[in-house]
Amino acid sequence: MKRRSFLTTAVTVAGAAAMAPLLSACGGDSGRKAGANTREGLKAALPAHVPNADAVKPDIAPVHGGAGAATDPAYFSYPAAPPVTVSGVPGKGGSYTAVTPMWGTAPPVGNSFYQAMSKALGVELTMKPADGINYNTIVPTMTAAKKLPDWIQLPSWWNANFNTGGLAGTQLADLTPYLSGDNVKKYPNLAALPTGAWQNGIWGDKLYGIPCFSTGFGMPGAVFYRRDVLDARGITADQVRSADDLMRLGKELTDAKRGVWAFDDVWVYLQSAWNVPMKWRIDDGKLVHMFETQEFLEAVDWHYRLATSGSMHPDALAGDVANGSTRFYSGKVLITGGGLGAWNLSDHQSGVAADPHYRRGAFHAIAADGKSTPVAYMGAGASMISYLNARLKPAQIEELLAVANYLAAPYGTAEYTLVNFGVEGVHHTRVKGVPTFTEEGKKDVQATTYPFLAATSSVISNPGGEQVTKDYAGWSAANVRYLTKPPFWGMNLSMPQSLAAAEAAAGVNDTLKDCYHGKKKVSDVQAAIAGWRSGPGERLKRWMTDNVLDKYGSGQ
Repeated sequence: MKRRSFLTTAVTVAGAAAMAPLLSACGGDSGRKAGANTREGLKAALPAHVPNADAVKPDIAPVHGGAGAATDPAYFSYPAAPPVTVSGVPGKGGSYTAVTPMWGTAPPVGNSFYQAMSKALGVELTMKPADGINYNTIVPTMTAAKKLPDWIQLPSWWNANFNTGGLAGTQLADLTPYLSGDNVKKYPNLAALPTGAWQNGIWGDKLYGIPCFSTGFGMPGAVFYRRDVLDARGITADQVRSADDLMRLGKELTDAKRGVWAFDDVWVYLQSAWNVPMKWRIDDGKLVHMFETQEFLEAVDWHYRLATSGSMHPDALAGDVANGSTRFYSGKVLITGGGLGAWNLSDHQSGVAADPHYRRGAFHAIAADGKSTPVAYMGAGASMISYLNARLKPAQIEELLAVANYLAAPYGTAEYTLVNFGVEGVHHTRVKGVPTFTEEGKKDVQATTYPFLAATSSVISNPGGEQVTKDYAGWSAANVRYLTKPPFWGMNLSMPQSLAAAEAAAGVNDTLKDCYHGKKKVSDVQAAIAGWRSGPGERLKRWMTDNVLDKYGSGQ
């Protein structure tokens, strides 16, 4: 896999998962019922935030919006002389095991990169990457046997599969004494991580998780378009201000005789234009599920009309997701939805290989009526969270936190360079100033190993692709003002297993998918919702009201 391919995979999955709170399923209804955090307990458990003064200065500084949102810093080039943020070797010679999900081919055991990392970290950290596709079934096997490694990555979108809330305090170590408040200042690179990211690793008022790839710009994704094609026709993102504008644009761009359709699948990333709640809304102090709202039905109706308008590619209507990128690169579709991890240099290179004029753009957040203020709901501050084993002794936890501090060094530093590119001259060389993998580096250095244990905050960086960075950073700056936190944002909930099916609402979602692909009507979705509401939906709402809203509030 190309270096950033895992980000596209992870962000796409996380973007879809961001439509709900970070749930964990209890093994039995007699177990923990909520596990949410109290306002006072959360405040006490959170680490202090201290920006890293030694970080490399960005070319485009973050732009701040409301609700604590901020864009990621952007860099046009890689530092010629990476600064050092960790003095000496962090470890004290301990031996540990670590498991992370791997989407792709695992590096050879004991390879030269692993050896270099163990030397730099001062610990023997045996990396054991596991198949990412089946990771949600691999980890429960470990927990059932109580054989977790010393350090493990548990992506938050699988919290329900892992029962992360139930593992917290039993098999996962409590890090509150080491990292809460000013305690984190012992680890400056960890202290520099944004506060909202730490929140996703707190269960029952105690801190357990270490965030990776944290961000203050938690937008789940965007509606992308072929900017080169639309620019050539004098069409800009600013001209699209409503759902009707998009529908008209679809008709204008579609030319089925030439094999060109305007749209691929956009439902997941466009529904917010109707202000569809991110799972829940609170009206007059009462919970309302997204399925119960008029906005949801209006969004479904528009997407059904899109599916039957002739403006969607036939393969998209058939549910073919695997070839969506190929359709976009080749110009067979000109508008598509996706996670923001797709907007990078690798994407640009793939697009240019198919069409020399290729350029990705994204529409700004819109309100469907073209009049209201657009709303974009913030996803998690971090979706990749690592945990330490509860059986570790205090001295071992401190040693691994020192290692985590090294792994979390800011972009462009000496530590970041080693963790992400390996040893210069062995795993990478500089090509026009950019760290570029050697053949050995391509085999050994994987971004889904050490950075999945701890990593600095996300940045926008595409060395050698300055225009890509400018486009993405410009779009982020224009849209950060629309971000707002949905109810229960960042609240980790341990939900009884008996409610897992109600939460998933598989029958409704299957019917919904058929509807926005034109195979079923809106009335079919309404019928499916009615059946869900009368049984599972009502039980889910009652549980959320009694065990979360009434006890802990909405998190706002």
